[in-house]
Amino acid sequence: MTIDWNHFTPWASLGGGILIGIAAALLVLLNGRIAGVSGILGGLLAPRRGEIGWRLAFIAGLLAAPLAMALLGETPLRRIDAGFGTLVVAGLLVGAGTSYGSGCTSGHGVCGISRLSPRALAATAAFMLAGIATVFALRHVLA
Repeated sequence: MTIDWNHFTPWASLGGGILIGIAAALLVLLNGRIAGVSGILGGLLAPRRGEIGWRLAFIAGLLAAPLAMALLGETPLRRIDAGFGTLVVAGLLVGAGTSYGSGCTSGHGVCGISRLSPRALAATAAFMLAGIATVFALRHVLA
């Protein structure tokens, strides 16, 4: 394995991680809510009174951030080595997984691990191992 030093961005990655951590901490401290994207989006599909505004603001922020990046700076080259059908199937599998796992990578991986939740630790380990196994199978076994 080699590192692509032209695209190695430890400081930008650290900065992004810090911003995600601050945003997750502020949401739980100020609103008492966990920053789990699948749960926030799911709450918009079955809205309850008093829950819509902050959820819409959160999703709007997720959509506005890459737009702001495109306007203010150089956008990274995006390359996806999969067809549209593969992306649709992958998205549906991720959606099913977040339902079965009672959360997603942001809820379990960012917020749950920081709270030392045993359920989040188990869920994060499971989806990381599943991702590693999938990449290994697709790139080395089935290739």
